[in-house]
Amino acid sequence: MSRIILFLGGLALSLSACGPETAPTDPSTEPNLARGGGRTYSPHNLGTLAGAGGFTSHASAIDPSGRVVGWSEAGSGETHAFLWQDGVMTDLGTLGGIFSQANDINAKGQVVGYSATPPPGFVTHAFLWYRGRMTDLGTLGGPYSNARAINPKGQVVGGSERADGESHAFLWENGVMTDLGTLGGRFSQAFDINPKGQIVGAGTLPSGRLHAFLWENGTMTDLGTLGGIQSEAFAINPRGEIVGLAQTADGRTHAFLWKHGVMTDLGTLPGGTISAATGINPAGQIVGYGELSDGPVVGVLWEQGVITATLDPVGDGCCAEATDINPSGQIVGVSDQDRELGVATLWTR
Repeated sequence: MSRIILFLGGLALSLSACGPETAPTDPSTEPNLARGGGRTYSPHNLGTLAGAGGFTSHASAIDPSGRVVGWSEAGSGETHAFLWQDGVMTDLGTLGGIFSQANDINAKGQVVGYSATPPPGFVTHAFLWYRGRMTDLGTLGGPYSNARAINPKGQVVGGSERADGESHAFLWENGVMTDLGTLGGRFSQAFDINPKGQIVGAGTLPSGRLHAFLWENGTMTDLGTLGGIQSEAFAINPRGEIVGLAQTADGRTHAFLWKHGVMTDLGTLPGGTISAATGINPAGQIVGYGELSDGPVVGVLWEQGVITATLDPVGDGCCAEATDINPSGQIVGVSDQDRELGVATLWTR
């Protein structure tokens, strides 16, 4: 599973950084770029809820059967959560407001995300969607909440504002939302939960610096960094392997893999300086994105700690980001088709 990057502390790089003025790059010209011995993936545009008239969509997660969730421009011009299955994109609606976003789906077809509530409040609440019904999961006492991930047991994690104005990671289970605390600061956000109930995310230290965390059995553990000052953990697989991004000693942002108590730098594409890992499947295949030597960003697949494939955008776009990979190796994310706004993308071999 994977999480969409929070963009805290200026760590992450987004597609908007590529801009339509950036020239497209042929990844095959990158020196020593590993293609996995012919491991080539084809990008497929999943479309939008507005059909041919829509401009933008984003895929955030894919389940074992190939169902995809995310968010898209709808026919009304609003942004709504979607479920894509067998070539059909379905609008999941909202909690009564004008916006919704789906962030994860489990094998049962339960979808989580967040949605605007009806006016006059116009706040966003975490939701659970199942069999056509969207349920408001509430908050930790404040006006806002968001759901980022759901495991096979139906346990949901995310973040919520509290009555005192602080925002904390939460675990929602059987109708009860539990505050997971922080690393000593005033903020935390959970991004993923595996079948064992291990939770990962990012939280602030008393100093205000943001660090990746692992929460299990009531304890939140600081995972550290790659020598820099900040980090975020976005995904954890059933084996407890964790991926995310962290600053190095020289202040750059690199993808990492954490396992057995050790954080390993996954490196970058040749000539690039930035990478991030956003998803990991049960086999340990990792996806994310990396910067090419001349600036554009493309999706990346790591296997056994080595980059084995780049994931190119659909159309004539310059950039792409992979967000999730399922047990079959199907990959989803977003790319800027025809150098325009991002479109939900599925990469297959």
